[in-house]
Amino acid sequence: MPDVPIPASAAPHQRRVRYRGTHPRRFAEKYKELNAEKYAQDVEKVLQSGKTPAGTHRPICVQEILEVLQPQPGQTGLDATLGFGGHARQLLARLRPGGRLFAIDVDPIEIMRTEARLRELGFGDDELRIRRLNFAGVPKLLGEAGGGFDFILADLGVSSMQLDDPARGFTFKAEGPLDLRLNPQRGQPASAFLQTVSEPALAELLREHSDEPQARVIAKAVCEDRQRLTTTTALAKTVRNALPKASPANPEDAIKRSIRRTFQALRIAVNDEFSALDQFLRNLPLCLKPRGRVAILTFHSGEDKRVVRAFTDGCAAGRYAEWSGAPIRATPQECHDNPRAKCAILRWAVAG
Repeated sequence: MPDVPIPASAAPHQRRVRYRGTHPRRFAEKYKELNAEKYAQDVEKVLQSGKTPAGTHRPICVQEILEVLQPQPGQTGLDATLGFGGHARQLLARLRPGGRLFAIDVDPIEIMRTEARLRELGFGDDELRIRRLNFAGVPKLLGEAGGGFDFILADLGVSSMQLDDPARGFTFKAEGPLDLRLNPQRGQPASAFLQTVSEPALAELLREHSDEPQARVIAKAVCEDRQRLTTTTALAKTVRNALPKASPANPEDAIKRSIRRTFQALRIAVNDEFSALDQFLRNLPLCLKPRGRVAILTFHSGEDKRVVRAFTDGCAAGRYAEWSGAPIRATPQECHDNPRAKCAILRWAVAG
């Protein structure tokens, strides 16, 4: 029997991911969540259970942000932290017809995926302009944007795509390289940072960047173990082992919070996040049109204090006409549906 030629376009069959047990646990095994378009019903079940599907991100305070920014057809806006694109998608829908949204991010990995996803939804370059840029450099966009923006959004939280993927080195729940860089092409990973930081400096960093009550104890243990801290799980183990010495009664939840705060503090330091935020806040009034609006989502006190100071000082100096004052928080229903919304604080201001 003669051989039947296989069409060149035919894709080779791929077996599904194999895993132990009835449900996948590791990030790479969650093939349905990582292919949301094909397995929409399965992904919806994950969402209904109050979890974020692997490789995705659930935007926080969407309706509150839309009410604050009041995007209108024909306006020019900026999403200064594009991430997964959830906020951008909602803003773009309200800018039609004739509006433009600039969107920036420093993550070279996720920005490509997000752009592809948004382009597939029909948002062309005439209405969506994506640039890889740290938000400290927003003034670089002013010429292209016509001199200023009608609104600016900054969501300062780390995206779930980064937190959940062990290969990015953000999570202590699975082993991965101790990296923590938002842009892995620049700077040094957290593992290298820990080789040179002094114990007093690390303790101060833990206090200032994450309000860690056991900062001195953790700093001492980390510096003693620094030579072997090359993975996320190694750092988590060092923090865990250090805490009972400080408080034998430390419950499991308290230990996990300290581990999470340690990772947060290191991430802020490795990415120089506070310096970038301070520069962004200084530039904001110059980047907004008269009566332009800005909304900022923060996730811990170090960020929120900076935003509050910038808005209060800006109002006193006439750079802003008004600001929110009281924080806006996610609704109880949103916190139930998406537990990562619990610590979010939304504040806004209007340019003078």
